[in-house]
Amino acid sequence: MSEKLLRVKDLHTHFFTPEGIVKAVDGVSFDIARGQTLGILGESGCGKSVTALSIMRLIPDPPGRIRKGAILMDGQDLLQASESEMRNIRGNRISMIFQEPMTSLNPVYTIGNQISETYVIHQNMNLKDALNQSIEMLKMVGIPAPEKRAHEYPHQLSGGMRQRAMIAMAMACKPKLLIADEPTTALDVTIQAQILNLMLHLQEELGMAIMMITHDLGVIAEMSDHVVVMYAGEVVEYSPIDILFTQSLHPYTTGLMKSIPKLGSKFKEGKTPLQEIPGVVPNLIRMPPGCLFAPRCNRVMKQCNSQRPPMFIINDKHGAKCWLVEREAKGRLSSSY
Repeated sequence: MSEKLLRVKDLHTHFFTPEGIVKAVDGVSFDIARGQTLGILGESGCGKSVTALSIMRLIPDPPGRIRKGAILMDGQDLLQASESEMRNIRGNRISMIFQEPMTSLNPVYTIGNQISETYVIHQNMNLKDALNQSIEMLKMVGIPAPEKRAHEYPHQLSGGMRQRAMIAMAMACKPKLLIADEPTTALDVTIQAQILNLMLHLQEELGMAIMMITHDLGVIAEMSDHVVVMYAGEVVEYSPIDILFTQSLHPYTTGLMKSIPKLGSKFKEGKTPLQEIPGVVPNLIRMPPGCLFAPRCNRVMKQCNSQRPPMFIINDKHGAKCWLVEREAKGRLSSSY
């Protein structure tokens, strides 16, 4: 793997509520290499978006707080940076595309004005030059008639165009890292493909790294070089993309793979060809004492209900938090932590 751009180490982000402490992110660690794409995979509520907001230092306090860990961007710990330093980093070195453009774009400002603000703040451009540059960015992301669209408001654009405008805003300062939080949510499949192809094109042209957050395995397969699988606030498996789809180690990851519809599958005799993962994600306030996935696992052992597994690492590039890895792959096991 090439040189690391971002390193997240033992990140803990908790929310303090009247019912108790919600451990939304609990000991998450991963790396993102320069120019590569890391996919963050998991079902809703597993901590993907909270991890992204922690990197951006956008966790609302109260009730949230980053209690422990380190987030190193080019060696600089973002958790130790001042708020003024973070304002310079956000949108400049790290940009983020949020899930829903209509809640991220300001409805009372034109698209051109909102993109121009990035140039004014981070590159000290005057308003005229900033608007001209914004029009160029809209053209770059494939929006037709960019001179006209720059003077329109978010509600005048389609969902696909709004998402392209968000990408244009995120790309304005040519960031080293783009965090994309469910960038194709609520878009039809044709527009989804266009948005993903656009991001790949911009990545190749600008040489940026991408952190792709999604629960869609198809998006992960299309975009990612490496994948981190999250469950209940933890990383339960990480792997290069090709290994994950053929040799997944954690039962949760295997369950996700089995839930993918297969081409040619048919519903026969009232039975569905899809295999579901039984049960629900554990309560993040009252975690089970052992493996967090044990109550839903079809391969659970006695040890799983009482002892939390560490991350077992195989060949320095594939790891999983599962006692089965220790039991079944001792010959390949290089280390654990």
